[in-house]
Amino acid sequence: MAKKWKIYKPEPRLQKALSDDLGVSPLFAQILLNRGIRTGAQAREFLFGRISSCHDPFLMKDMGRGVARIKRAVEKKEKILIYGDYDVDGVTSTALLADVLDELGAEYETFIPDRLKEGYGLNTGAVTLASDRGVKLIVTVDCGINSVEEIECANSRGIDVIVTDHHEVKGDRRPDAYAMIDPRQPDCPYPFDHLAGVGVAYKLGRALMSGRESFADGYLDLVALGTVADIVPLNGENRVLAKSGLKKLKAADKVGLKALMEVAGVDWEKLTCRHIGFAMAPRINAMGRIGSAGVALELLRCRDYGRARQIARILDRENKNRQRIEKDILKQALDRVNERGQVEEEKVIVLVDDAWHPGVIGIVASRLTEEYRKPAILIALEGDSGRGSGRSVEGFDLFDAIGRAGEHLIDFGGHKQACGIRIKKKNVDLFRESLNAAAGEYFTESDPAVPELRIDLCLPFSHVGVKLIDELGMLMPFGEDNSEPVFYTGGIKVKNRPRDIGRSGFKFLATCGNLTCEAVTFKKNGVTRPAPGDIIDLAYTPSINSWGGIDSIQLNIKDLRIKSGVRS
Repeated sequence: MAKKWKIYKPEPRLQKALSDDLGVSPLFAQILLNRGIRTGAQAREFLFGRISSCHDPFLMKDMGRGVARIKRAVEKKEKILIYGDYDVDGVTSTALLADVLDELGAEYETFIPDRLKEGYGLNTGAVTLASDRGVKLIVTVDCGINSVEEIECANSRGIDVIVTDHHEVKGDRRPDAYAMIDPRQPDCPYPFDHLAGVGVAYKLGRALMSGRESFADGYLDLVALGTVADIVPLNGENRVLAKSGLKKLKAADKVGLKALMEVAGVDWEKLTCRHIGFAMAPRINAMGRIGSAGVALELLRCRDYGRARQIARILDRENKNRQRIEKDILKQALDRVNERGQVEEEKVIVLVDDAWHPGVIGIVASRLTEEYRKPAILIALEGDSGRGSGRSVEGFDLFDAIGRAGEHLIDFGGHKQACGIRIKKKNVDLFRESLNAAAGEYFTESDPAVPELRIDLCLPFSHVGVKLIDELGMLMPFGEDNSEPVFYTGGIKVKNRPRDIGRSGFKFLATCGNLTCEAVTFKKNGVTRPAPGDIIDLAYTPSINSWGGIDSIQLNIKDLRIKSGVRS
């Protein structure tokens, strides 16, 4: 499907003011304006913000109460349970808080639920087991904000619960926890509410180590890993945390992270958010999806390099197994959609099967949304009920739509772009119909879900150079809500026949005036392959490609349009 190009409108007056204030090019100033940065002060905070400029953890609701309770438990030698989650955000949160409690001399245990047997969040079985083991305080990380019944169970057994979470409160009823530390609570005064779960855990760690905050700062590498993997906006404090954490990751001073990067083929000195998202995070997540997240936790806390290498190889093996399972399910799902022939009529794709692995259906749902540009939900059945995972497209609030069809569900959770559901098998068809009816209010024939490509500037080819690319480097790290700048240049000639690279990519020489650069796409993603001599409009991000000791400018293709009737 062709992309809709949206080019930001230039603002020359503000460009000049920001350019003069910061001493940067007007082009770079416009890119900052495109990201909502209007003043020199905002720009300096965005570009050069440091950990010291982040907000005081004690501004977060219940932080002081939670810290006091943990310190009392440490003093009285009460057993503490850190209750985590099985994804990267949850595992990094658990590892960080465990090491802080170690430093404080606490008596504690860690627990991460089994994704397939127990599911997400607190469960009464684990609370009961904790009680039997003498636990007096549970501290959740990356979960708990909606665990009303489970926290009631803990209270009835004399266990205090401190919730640290970053998810939104569902409904009007909140758990009766000893402390609720979550910046997304409506009554939390903390100035930044987009922290990942590991960001909240880090804030708690810093508050616990008051006077020795540098100890908690030693875990910024874990904070960056969890923050980037959870795809939270990389602006505000998240940008500072990710940027600082990437520097620490490049030092590779934790043997577990070093071993993980080695098996993933990542050069830690050249590490970017992309390496986290596509190399490191999938290997940690694979354990939570089809294995035991406790193994990933052991890796992050490991102090012995030999053992770390063994665990990293286990994660790598499980990730390959996850990829194989995902590939099989994706083929089945694509065949199912094509067999039904209803993809044109349905606003949301809903597929169900009793042989699918519930740990990978979310990834497959994401692949379907890319293929069909429609929200997709896959449901893995077991007996008379099943678990589903869904992904959405830009502009469609999947969580809200599911809420409208919620009468047919046992339970659901999530946010605008992703969700999880539990459903009875007999209600699947009713849910599909109700969900599509709700989606009809969003999608109409005149308003299809066309993918949108945001373009920062129309750029003359002569402006593409090392100086520009170096300046763009100040915007890193790139990620959610801070994507790489995209430029558009018209009238580019395709100098040679595009050559295949990788599984589905291609590259060619692009020339305009006196400048010739290599243009490349590693994943086709609907990009039309041009022919030699074609004149094209090209949307791209420029970068430096180092090969054989030679640096050259490379244009990473985001999209292209062939001008009709122009061939040499």
